[in-house]
Amino acid sequence: MKLNAMTIGVIGAGQMGSGIAQVMAWPAMQQVLLFDANAAALQCAMAGIQTSLSKLASKGQLTEAEANAALARLKPVQTLEALAHAEVIIEAVPEIEALKCKIFSELDALADPETILASNTSSISITRLAAATNRPEQVVGMHFMNPVPLMKLVELIPGLQTAPQTSQRVSALAEAAGKTVVAARDMPGFIANRVLMPLLNEAFYALYEGIGSAEAIDTVMKLGMNHPMGPLQLADFIGLDTVLEILNVLHTGLGDPKYRPCPLLAQYVAAGWLGKKSGRGVYMY
Repeated sequence: MKLNAMTIGVIGAGQMGSGIAQVMAWPAMQQVLLFDANAAALQCAMAGIQTSLSKLASKGQLTEAEANAALARLKPVQTLEALAHAEVIIEAVPEIEALKCKIFSELDALADPETILASNTSSISITRLAAATNRPEQVVGMHFMNPVPLMKLVELIPGLQTAPQTSQRVSALAEAAGKTVVAARDMPGFIANRVLMPLLNEAFYALYEGIGSAEAIDTVMKLGMNHPMGPLQLADFIGLDTVLEILNVLHTGLGDPKYRPCPLLAQYVAAGWLGKKSGRGVYMY
């Protein structure tokens, strides 16, 4: 599908949202409105995008002129209403279903009737998110991987009522952003986290049961299984709160005890040890 010039709204200026905003500005070369209610988070995200584009330019992956043009296509905004006329709005807020449903309901009321609403959810039902709107045929899952500018995959998840043309437009947008699109059914965890989360959880159980130290567990997976990063370090980078939330979605949605979150993981989250973003998780940062 040919991709026309569009305005893309992105909700959430955290690690995922800022990365999505960046790839929508370059290489997708769309106008981007980045929203976050937290002005400091928005300012931090814009600075981070500038740094990221500069690093890519220094590596020869784009020119300095292209980096400057990408920044010019990005505009931070502090109200949801500013996104009203965007053709596609991508939600990238924390993995909390009630919060996402609230945002989708608000977007449905203010956005143009033709606007597509996409969620970067990593595990929550697209069908349920779509039910919070009066446009379920225009709601779709668009799950990017972290870090967004470097990881090539996007999971495309249609809900029960998602129209084929909605999936086609969002797929074309992801491909314009340099991504490989893989379709997944609207089931808890989709493909990526249905496979990944049991691995991370089992690594926590190995730590919990004293089978090995965190360093030993991660080293076994890196050197023995050729993983670029150990599962406990990866969990820290994802955010232990996010890992716990996804496991809870899998456990509740599928009813299978193999997805029961490790008590040690829950304890770390309760202590505020959320991983790299909080300065402490399995490891210190």
